[in-house]
Amino acid sequence: MGKPKASFVAALVASFLCGTTLAQHPDAASANCAQTSVGFIPLNDLAGGSYQGYEGGLYLGGTNYPPLDYRWMGRAHSNLVQPLDHNGQPNPNGRIVLLSIGMSNTTQEFSAFKSIADADSQKNPRLTIVDGAQGGQDAEIIRNPSAQYWTIVDQRLAAAGVTNAQVQTAWLKQAIINENRPFPADAIGLRDALRDIVGIMQTRYPNIRIIYFASRIYAGYASTILNPEPYAYESGFAVKWLIDEHINSDGSGAWLAWGPYLWADGLVPRSDGLTWLCSDLQDDGTHPSTTGRQKVAGLLLNFFKTNETTRPWFLGATFRR
Repeated sequence: MGKPKASFVAALVASFLCGTTLAQHPDAASANCAQTSVGFIPLNDLAGGSYQGYEGGLYLGGTNYPPLDYRWMGRAHSNLVQPLDHNGQPNPNGRIVLLSIGMSNTTQEFSAFKSIADADSQKNPRLTIVDGAQGGQDAEIIRNPSAQYWTIVDQRLAAAGVTNAQVQTAWLKQAIINENRPFPADAIGLRDALRDIVGIMQTRYPNIRIIYFASRIYAGYASTILNPEPYAYESGFAVKWLIDEHINSDGSGAWLAWGPYLWADGLVPRSDGLTWLCSDLQDDGTHPSTTGRQKVAGLLLNFFKTNETTRPWFLGATFRR
């Protein structure tokens, strides 16, 4: 394969920075719809198995559930989430903020989730959902506490009428642009960046209680070098290893856990039936299309309405313990 045209590379970078598709660029390649599978086993279906010698499953010990003591810790953190005033003091008329942190895929998916969640009559009326994710802002950029990214997040919180002190929960989804390191170096690099991002969040949001994570959706259809397979799949190990690390720590700071796990092997159904069609991705095979965004939004809404650590604050008065 020859080198990509300079004009295409420029458009690729521009599209990533803007979080848009390459579909309108004359040199852009269409999604590789023929690659309907890459042969990897989703992490949740890999429980009890391994990938290149590393255990599968979403949590420590190769299972899909947190250890019992860590699970109880999560419930304790969840019970602390309550409406706060602008100064972060408990106030029944205050707000609970759920904030997204991440890149272009994150904002595209979370904005779709916010739309359906805000319209859901069961959502806690004291809950404010804010999309802080931004196109082009990968993990290497936002691991810097001085990055402009964080100033824009502050502006979005202010525009929503809330403050940093009211942020108590978050959804974090990140990747590294143009990743090309072999496994496990790619996953280790992303894990370390995620750790730095968590540290920044805990400094900027002093009342944050829980951070939920996601890794990438299927990228076998990708026609760009932004973050194709196997890196999209292997990003799941970065998340798993960071959470496992926290489980083995003293447990201080925010509780870290999986939100819905999003990766499935293209058209090969996951054990719960999840698949990714080529039409679920834009023409670059990397960013989700409208149907892809709605698919993630539905998974997120179901998670927040059913998980034991989210129901008390996401549903509020509609939830009965």
